[in-house]
Amino acid sequence: MGDILTPLDFVLFFGTLIFAMAVGFIAGRKEETAEDYFLAGRGTPWWGVAGSIFGSNVSANHMVGMMGIGFSVGFAQSHFELGAIAGLMMLCYGFLPVYRRLKVFTLSQYLASRYGESTRVIYAIIMIFIMAVVQMVPALYIGARSICVLLGGDAVQEAVGTGAETVFHVNMTYYWSFVIGLAVISASYTIFGGLKAVIWTDVIQSFLLLAAGLVVAYFTFDSIGGWARMLELDSAGPQKMHLYLPHDHAELPWTGVLTGLMALHCYYWGTNQFIVQRALSARSDREARLGIVAAGFLKLLIPFFAIGSGVAAYFLFQERLGGREVPPDTAFTEVVKLVIPLGTGIVGLIMAGVLGAILSSIDSMMNSAATIVTVDIYQRFIRPEATDREMIFVGRASIALFVVVATLLAMFIIDPNSKENFFLQIVNYQAYLVPGIIVAFFLGVFWRRSTPIAGIVTLLMGILLSGCIDAIFSPHFFHRVVIVLAMCSAVHVVVSFLTPRDREKERLVWSELAGEGEGHFRRLLALFAISLVLYAALGTAMYFEIISPVVCAFAGAAWTLGMFFVSLWRHFANQVMEGDRPASVGTWLKDDRFWAGWLCACAIFMLYYFY
Repeated sequence: MGDILTPLDFVLFFGTLIFAMAVGFIAGRKEETAEDYFLAGRGTPWWGVAGSIFGSNVSANHMVGMMGIGFSVGFAQSHFELGAIAGLMMLCYGFLPVYRRLKVFTLSQYLASRYGESTRVIYAIIMIFIMAVVQMVPALYIGARSICVLLGGDAVQEAVGTGAETVFHVNMTYYWSFVIGLAVISASYTIFGGLKAVIWTDVIQSFLLLAAGLVVAYFTFDSIGGWARMLELDSAGPQKMHLYLPHDHAELPWTGVLTGLMALHCYYWGTNQFIVQRALSARSDREARLGIVAAGFLKLLIPFFAIGSGVAAYFLFQERLGGREVPPDTAFTEVVKLVIPLGTGIVGLIMAGVLGAILSSIDSMMNSAATIVTVDIYQRFIRPEATDREMIFVGRASIALFVVVATLLAMFIIDPNSKENFFLQIVNYQAYLVPGIIVAFFLGVFWRRSTPIAGIVTLLMGILLSGCIDAIFSPHFFHRVVIVLAMCSAVHVVVSFLTPRDREKERLVWSELAGEGEGHFRRLLALFAISLVLYAALGTAMYFEIISPVVCAFAGAAWTLGMFFVSLWRHFANQVMEGDRPASVGTWLKDDRFWAGWLCACAIFMLYYFY
């Protein structure tokens, strides 16, 4: 494959790596209390929340995996980003007011308050497994594999062949070395610096990731004649630039992405310690909300610079590689070798971006998993009187243990020469574990009548029912999630009506903790239902070609923006009635709901426009 790295590339690569690590060590050098170590002293500004949420979420699995699925499946992969906006809004205005009012360190603390200690333990075990195994191991795998392919030479041995029979093999010695290296680097500053070190490095690494992604996208599109040229090629051929694939599609059926995937977004963004911990560390409720909304705008870039680039790579490979087979998870590195000018240092920047994406996800997983172990297991059940120093020690020891386990699994369990879409496999594995979590949190936060026993039963039934449904008729995992969610919800409601109520725990719901009241909640629920009917009507009209996708896109976006603006107008009108000064343009611009409205409108626009 040849060596594509020059001395300038190595200087930029190692320079950015050393800089990010130095910032991490400096930022976390004064972690003296448990709140400092696990929640950055609850002093994170909005831009830190945004950068850390984005950096923690967009790992190499996204950077490399998204392009791979864009290349092999198409633009429909964008549902993972567009649907994320709904999940972020659910966190911002639904779950977050409850969590922050209770001042929890972990989300399992909320479950313990709402349902009892048993739910704390069940959630803690599930989340530790997800973060330390289901997410961290693939992050090490995809990162080490990508670096091997970028290095070329001895790191990747290519078998000479013809057409689709040409294959490559990652050198296992190099692969293992990079897995260990990534684990050691990310663990070093995370162990010593805590969440503050993680957040600061995440912000830097998010910038590197965006820079690398945009550079690759620019050269990829330029190589095939631009975005418009790609759309022309697509309309005449494979039709990869459509968001909605057939209901029986093997990987992204439209019925699944609008139902099961949306539910998974609610889990990932609203009930996942790994993500929510960043918002819990914000210095105010407003800064937390602004950070979440800003992270949403960053998410909307991914369909264009990662997934769209993957579609462009499909046409690029047809032109330059002939019939050679390219596994999806190597599409990113193949593009880099084909289109990036050598000797300019750009490859080094891209490698820094990929490495930054890996580190920002791994360090976040480590810190969040360690937080759960320390707060929900050690302090709660082993040593309730533990000092801050003891808790920090346990957190650091937990991180070291997780790193060792994840490293060994990435080295000996995962095949670095796999040809599967690994991103979708990760989502499938998580989907077995989370339906019960979604129902327990959602009904616990928004339904006063939920009982402690119902919470316990729901968490356990989610896992059991997922396995049973899969064994009986093996539906697509998006469809399986919907079925299990419906069954878990029914179980939760029935058990709640059959078991004793706890009046004190029933106060820990959104209508009380968010300070809005039952009437406001019912109005929001009705407005949400009306919006779903409107969106469905527009989609139906678009499907039967009564209204064009462009018209539907503007209509849906206008309705969405209008809902937020009406809410803002009512808020400021009430302030005027109470004697406060009328809101100025600057006041509107400072309100998170103003920007949340534009964010949601953009997402809705894309859902129709790319029909």
